[in-house]
Amino acid sequence: MELVVNGAPVRLRLTLGALAELEARLEEQSLLALVGRFETGAFKSRDILELLAAGTLGGGAPMTVAELGSAEIEGGPVAAARAAGRLLKLSFALPETGDE
Repeated sequence: MELVVNGAPVRLRLTLGALAELEARLEEQSLLALVGRFETGAFKSRDILELLAAGTLGGGAPMTVAELGSAEIEGGPVAAARAAGRLLKLSFALPETGDE
């Protein structure tokens, strides 16, 4: 997926390494707890920035939290929060196989 940052599209993808770094940076006990923060709306602005930074790392064009914090994100903070939530959802969605 992509997010427009400072007028340019930035690819976001969560790799296992990016997720491990995110988990450590947010000092979360588990990935499920991290996902739960977003599902329940208990996330903070820092969570959004850290998640998007992890997504840029996995996407191949890493940006720091500081860079993202001062960047112009198309759609503003609401779009950033939606992108972070969608990134998590896409990363943890199981593909439908039709084997059921």
